[in-house]
Amino acid sequence: MASTKAALIVGAGDATGGAIARRFARGGYATCVTRRTLEKLQPLVAQIASEGGRAHAFASDARKEEEVVALVEQIESTVGPIEVLVFNIGANVPESILTETARKYFKVWEMACFSGFLNGREVARRMVARELPEGEHRGTIIFTGATASLRGGANFGAFSGAKMALRALAQSMARELGPRGIHVAHSIIDGAIDTEFIRTNFPERYALKAQDGILNPEHIADAYWMLHSQPRDAWTHELDLRPWSEKF
Repeated sequence: MASTKAALIVGAGDATGGAIARRFARGGYATCVTRRTLEKLQPLVAQIASEGGRAHAFASDARKEEEVVALVEQIESTVGPIEVLVFNIGANVPESILTETARKYFKVWEMACFSGFLNGREVARRMVARELPEGEHRGTIIFTGATASLRGGANFGAFSGAKMALRALAQSMARELGPRGIHVAHSIIDGAIDTEFIRTNFPERYALKAQDGILNPEHIADAYWMLHSQPRDAWTHELDLRPWSEKF
């Protein structure tokens, strides 16, 4: 097995996930990026390579246990030990409770919560098994949350339920795994992010970019790198990120 340490970014999209992957690549990690469609990852892999980093793309459905198990095994055996896991799947699909279907509600939960459990469990199993000196930092697991992690808005019953459950999972894992050398953190991203989706669908909100009124994915990525770099006597469990103008 290669000695290179790996950072696994689950949900490496074109904005936040991609920026996180590039930040950890700049930090010297072999960045392993996943989406359900392999072709969508090629521009990100090429960009990381052009910046002098190393990246590996994997097609994987984070909701399928057998695929998650196989993904972690493949990375550990062919790339290197996973020292960082960032779970960055969103599943923000609004719907009235009056018209919500059981199928879609369950799918949102699978994407935003259950898949976080599967990936977190498999990576944690590898981290705790490492033969390291007592008290050594074995790794970092970061879950991306949202405003819905804290409160349920109208038409967001499925999403808020899943995100609140993911937050509870992160808290439980932090209390169990912290004493075993694993830093588990949960970030609350409260505000619009500079993405093509926001630019196209919410132009008035996107116009706030000129005033630093929406979140820059690169700055979110810097915050995640900071979380991973913290000494264990001052670990942050929950990090709250929002533009200066966002109400809370």
